[in-house]
Amino acid sequence: MKIQRRSLWWLAVAGIAPAWAGSYEDFFAAIQRDDASTITALLQRGFDPNTRDPKGQVGLTLALQAGTLKAFHALMQARNLQVEARNAEDESPLMMAALRGHVDAVRALIARDADINKTGWTPLHYAATGTQPQQPEIIALLLEHHAFIDAASPNGTTPLMMAVHYGTRESVQLLLKEGADPSLKNQLGLGAADFALRASRKDMADMIAAAIRQRQPNRGRW
Repeated sequence: MKIQRRSLWWLAVAGIAPAWAGSYEDFFAAIQRDDASTITALLQRGFDPNTRDPKGQVGLTLALQAGTLKAFHALMQARNLQVEARNAEDESPLMMAALRGHVDAVRALIARDADINKTGWTPLHYAATGTQPQQPEIIALLLEHHAFIDAASPNGTTPLMMAVHYGTRESVQLLLKEGADPSLKNQLGLGAADFALRASRKDMADMIAAAIRQRQPNRGRW
């Protein structure tokens, strides 16, 4: 009874008409089981693809989190889809696609004018953080579409810092090759090498040190 009352309360808060109550539950269940046909049928009946679940997540982001890509592509067919819908953490669907390594989803969202250089944490930060084999391809794709390579988070953390702490060696190598600045520090005074050492990734710290030396070949010489 408590669960039912909670659902009814959320439907009222979210502005969901009682007639759509069953459809609301069907919609999110279909996303979780990757049921594109049910989603398409609901959208054709007029169900809002931008509807949020009780935690404030839109279906597009949930599909990317769950890796239910048939559901994702079904949602992308909706003309009134808001591809920039953010959750409570200010995460966009493009950020989630970049983190999870969904290359085709990243391409599709960019084609729908998803914001590549949003204020704060960016899709490039998330791409650099991911650990899937597709991360370098996604990083390259974002840079190709003019992502700021040294984009600063609210505390000044760059994608390179995230890559050396969480990401793959290939992601770090690509960011450095494309011109990421290894000498930058965030508002806490931490640089990429510090991020690597905090994650006990000495190989990454050595890579950063080498990149800094390469940028300053004559430092310390007279």
